[in-house]
Amino acid sequence: MSFDLAAYLDRIALKAVPEANVDGLAVLQRAHRLAIPFENLDVRLGRPIRTDSDAVFAKLVTARRGGFCFEQNRLFLDALAAIGLPARALLGRVLLGAEAVPPRTHTLALVEAGGQAWIADVGFGGSYSPPMPLVDGATADAPDGARWRLEAGDALGWLLLRDGPAASTDGRGGGGGGPGWQPQYAFTLDPVHDADCVMGAHFAATYPDSRFVRHAIASLPLPTGFASLVDRDYRRRSGDQIAEGTIDDPRVYRIRLGLLFGIQLSAEEVAAIGLFD
Repeated sequence: MSFDLAAYLDRIALKAVPEANVDGLAVLQRAHRLAIPFENLDVRLGRPIRTDSDAVFAKLVTARRGGFCFEQNRLFLDALAAIGLPARALLGRVLLGAEAVPPRTHTLALVEAGGQAWIADVGFGGSYSPPMPLVDGATADAPDGARWRLEAGDALGWLLLRDGPAASTDGRGGGGGGPGWQPQYAFTLDPVHDADCVMGAHFAATYPDSRFVRHAIASLPLPTGFASLVDRDYRRRSGDQIAEGTIDDPRVYRIRLGLLFGIQLSAEEVAAIGLFD
């Protein structure tokens, strides 16, 4: 495909092309995450999930929808290539909320910038993780007050951990004042092919016990917080202000999707998600 950089930048509300350096990487990732929601609603609607560049661009940019990691990071990799930053996909295992070793159903980007390898991820729906240098012990601060750390040498590969406000997560971040350092996902640096991403997305979208099959999910970072809608449970943190509750009316659910997440669904589509009697 011929990537339409201007249309992508308009979608993420960036007025200029970011520079092909570390600062540009951070700007691009942040703008992408603030603009394009993480969501799996097409899974619940029985629609196929495609991870090729054309399909992802049509859905996330042209149709102004969101997607989960294999869609989000495909689009992000194409954008990185368009601004001149070398990058490739990695595969990971989401440990957050897992009771056993999970399959490789997460993808992220390995980016070369400023003579250093970085991990960048626009497709992790649990919270907001900033770009980080691929260095054992590296830490980074997120705008929501969370801290992130990378560790090497785990049996599952590299390990990404978070320590921060539970309210700035999709509900899997523990309770109280914060869970302490909590593993988010593990990943390796093994080569990843398009077929691997097709397989990972297919498993996530069809396996009966997959989180994406069992739950309807939408989430979006806010400038100083996070918003999530998991089934009918809504949570929003902005600075010190926290609002949460359960949505009992499909009309309210539809309005919430549109106003906060920018996801426009018809009343019939909301009904087909299967959350309301």
